[in-house]
Amino acid sequence: MNAQTMAHRAYAQTATSTRTDRAIEYDLFARVTHRIKSAAEAGPKAYPKLVEALYDNRNLWTALAVDVADPKNKLPQELRAQIFYLSEFVQVHTGKVLARKARLAPILEVNAAIMRGLSGRRAKR
Repeated sequence: MNAQTMAHRAYAQTATSTRTDRAIEYDLFARVTHRIKSAAEAGPKAYPKLVEALYDNRNLWTALAVDVADPKNKLPQELRAQIFYLSEFVQVHTGKVLARKARLAPILEVNAAIMRGLSGRRAKR
């Protein structure tokens, strides 16, 4: 192993360990949202990729719901309830999207709102 490879590995480990929980959550939402958008824009041939991305999005929201349902969670109770509600909405709406009875846009909008919140940015008016 050369010095450059060793330095890269050492830096990557440090960079990963210094990321905040918010940054990690933002990254997860950004990645899955990008995958959903890309698959949707690619058209009908990319439907399996869309299904996979929506499945991963549902899993992300399930994990978030479990986290905010934990009594030890330190977020304010009202915010925890709102996040839990959004998780339920995403679960139900995703089913409708997969059944081709609803549009994908609301899921993307909810994910974007969460990313804005995680980054500290406000919505554009």
